[in-house]
Amino acid sequence: MTNRDKKSGRNVKSGPITINAHEKGKDFITETELEELVQGTKKCRHRWRDTAMLRVMFWHGLRVSELCNLRRSDLDFKSGQLFVRRVKGGLSTHQPLRGDELRALKRYLKERSSSAFPWVFITERGEQFTRHGVSYLLRVISERSSLPFPGHPHMLRHGCGYALANRGRDTRLIQDYLGHRDIKHTTRYTRTASARFERAWD
Repeated sequence: MTNRDKKSGRNVKSGPITINAHEKGKDFITETELEELVQGTKKCRHRWRDTAMLRVMFWHGLRVSELCNLRRSDLDFKSGQLFVRRVKGGLSTHQPLRGDELRALKRYLKERSSSAFPWVFITERGEQFTRHGVSYLLRVISERSSLPFPGHPHMLRHGCGYALANRGRDTRLIQDYLGHRDIKHTTRYTRTASARFERAWD
């Protein structure tokens, strides 16, 4: 980046401006905003698929690639567990499925067309979702919801981290739950979670 020095009149190169994570604008959704997004799926052709995708992404903090690669064999309805296979060398774990997730997943899998693919979430053509496809779908859903801003997939992952931090969960648990290799990527949630400041004036 080049700027003109007012005194000398010369062009002066300046380095890139770095912004810390806590200085950026809001890049997550809250649990309330998740429900607003879910309301937007009522206007979609594949309501239960889209609802299940949103809930699974949020409550398990999935990256888009992790959602796309989710397999039918990763679901265990009998035990109410989901095997989350993390990418980037993260910790893969079995995580409990919430009631709202289970209901949406069962409705979706009951009505979806048969497919030779092992993936949980498939497109209208019976194919595996791509990163672009998930991003586009979320943008469409957010436009049909009452959210005042456009949604993108990573907002759901960040929303999961903040939801855990606001429940008072410790940093190490959140790190393992989200599959972070480096804990410095997790501290953003515990440092800036609103619950941390609730008793600041008591």
